[in-house]
Amino acid sequence: MYRKFLPDYYYDTISDITPEFLLSLGIKALVMDIDNTIVTYDDPIPTPAAQAWFDGMAAAGIKVSFVSNNEWERVKKFNRSLNYPAYAKSGKPFIRDIKKAMADMGSDRKNTALIGDQVFTDVFAGKRAGLTVFLVKPIKDKLTVFFRFKRRLEVPVLRAYQKKKGGFD
Repeated sequence: MYRKFLPDYYYDTISDITPEFLLSLGIKALVMDIDNTIVTYDDPIPTPAAQAWFDGMAAAGIKVSFVSNNEWERVKKFNRSLNYPAYAKSGKPFIRDIKKAMADMGSDRKNTALIGDQVFTDVFAGKRAGLTVFLVKPIKDKLTVFFRFKRRLEVPVLRAYQKKKGGFD
């Protein structure tokens, strides 16, 4: 029932996702959400920990791109020092910008993974695109009624993941 919403892997943070593990899966490119996945909404640029994680990916030869539903100015500012392919106002779960990001990186669905923090945007988009999907716990959620409602809807999906996998990764 939840097949299109179940991530392949679920971790606490991106730092738990290592280049070695990605390469063991044949992953050579990443399509990434930014807010609440890599940094909080309040962090305009990569934190030192995020920068070190990106450096590790680059050293392993893993390409990175950003596909965000946020505004272009936010994505542009965050990406200024990284200079990765980036797309804003992407409309995830639509996959148009995911396909563009893979083309920019010279990757395909067999060697690309998506990393995000939301089931109904990131996971669903990644599954629709045929990618391996990593879900990470949100770093710091917005406390709006809308976000609280969305997170409540994710609970049965996360329970289904936990039942299928026998726990979390």
